[in-house]
Amino acid sequence: MCSPLIFAQTIDEKTIEPKQDSIKKKELLQSIGNGYLPSKYFNIDLRYLIKFNQYEGIRTGLGGETNNTFSEKVRFNTYLVYGFIDHRFKYSFGGGIRLAEKTKTWLNLSYTDDLQETGSTKFLTDKRFFQFFEPRLLNIDLFHKHITKSIALEHEITPNLISETEFAVSNINPTYNYSYAVNNTTTLNAFHLSSAKIALQWSPFENGSDAFKNEYPKFTFQYTKSFKDVIGSDFGFSKLDFRTIHKIGNKDHSFSEITLVSGMARGSTPLTHLYHAYPNNITKETILQRFSVAGLNSFETMYFNEFFSDKFATLQLKHFIKPFNISERFKPQLVLISRFAIGDMKSPEKHQNVTFGSLKKGYTESGFELNKLLFGFGLSFTYRYGAYHLPEFGDNIAFKFTFNVSL
Repeated sequence: MCSPLIFAQTIDEKTIEPKQDSIKKKELLQSIGNGYLPSKYFNIDLRYLIKFNQYEGIRTGLGGETNNTFSEKVRFNTYLVYGFIDHRFKYSFGGGIRLAEKTKTWLNLSYTDDLQETGSTKFLTDKRFFQFFEPRLLNIDLFHKHITKSIALEHEITPNLISETEFAVSNINPTYNYSYAVNNTTTLNAFHLSSAKIALQWSPFENGSDAFKNEYPKFTFQYTKSFKDVIGSDFGFSKLDFRTIHKIGNKDHSFSEITLVSGMARGSTPLTHLYHAYPNNITKETILQRFSVAGLNSFETMYFNEFFSDKFATLQLKHFIKPFNISERFKPQLVLISRFAIGDMKSPEKHQNVTFGSLKKGYTESGFELNKLLFGFGLSFTYRYGAYHLPEFGDNIAFKFTFNVSL
C-alpha cells in the first residue's frame, strides 16, 4: 500500500508532466511561427528551405543563427541557397555583439551575395518577418544581383519604439537589360552604392517587444541616403518610406484592416531602388493562364513591371466577415478588398531599355477572397477599373487561389 506522500508525489508528477509537455509544444510552435526550428545551439531558419521565382526557378538551401544557449552576448547567422535555373549559389554570413542588455542594443556585421527584386523596399525593422508561403514570389522575374557589406545598430528606444541604423556598401548588377543615363554621353548598367539607412517602428499601444506582432496601429518610417563618390558610389539620392497598418474589430468576429504605404525618392536614383507598387499579375492572354496565387498585400490585376514611380502611395482596405461556422473543421471566411495606388516619375527617359507606365491618374481594383476552403486554400477574384481600365474585359480580371495558415 502506498503511503500518502508517495501517492501525492505520483499525482503531482502526472499533473506536472502534461503541463511541461504543453509548454514545450507551445514554445516549439511559437518558434516555428517566427520562422525557426530550434536545436541546442543553432536555430534553423525556415525561410531558406525552399522557394520559387521566375528567374531562379526552385531556390533551396539552408540557414540559421545561434541562440541564447550558445551565447547571450554574441550571435552568428548564415545561409546558403542555390537556384536551379540561374545555376548560381547565393549566400550571407554575419554576426553581432550585444552592447546593452536593457535596451536590446546590438552591433551587427554582414556580408551578402544574393538577389533582390527591383522596385521593392525592405524596412530594416521587418527582417524577422516570416511567412510559411510567400505567394507573390512565384511570379517575380525582375531581380538585380547585389554584393553588400554592412554594419548595423539595433536599439530599443522604448518598449514600443524600436530602431535600426545601417551603413552599407553594395555592388549592383541588374539581371535584365537596363542602363541609367547619367548624362547625354554616359550610361551605367552596373553600379556601386554607399548608403546609410535609419528605420523606426512605433507601436503606441504596445507593452513589450513580444506585443509588436499583435497590437495596432503600427507605424514604420525609413530614411535612406546614398552618398555619391563615397567609397566609389555612383549615385547620390535620398528616399523616405512610410507604412502604417491598423486593424479595427476582433479577429474572432468581423474586423477591418487598413494599410497605407508611401515612398519618395529624390536625386539620381536607379530603377533598382525605385517603387513598383507590388504588382502580382503575370502577362499572359487568358484569365486561366494567369491563374496563380494571390498575395497578401499586392495588386492582383496590376501586371509585373507595368508601372514604376519615384514617388507613390498605396491604400488597401480589407474587411474580414466573421467566419462561416459550417462545422468544427470547416469555417471559410469572406474578405472584401479594395486597393488604390497613385504615383509618378520625374525623369523616365533616364531609365533605358525598359518600358513602363505612370500611376499619376490613380489605379483602382476591388474584389473578394473566400479563404480556408480546403487545407488553408481559398479563392480570390479581383477587378481592375477606373483610369487604367484595359480595353479587353478579361485583361482586367484576376482569378487566383489564396493560401492562409496560422499556428
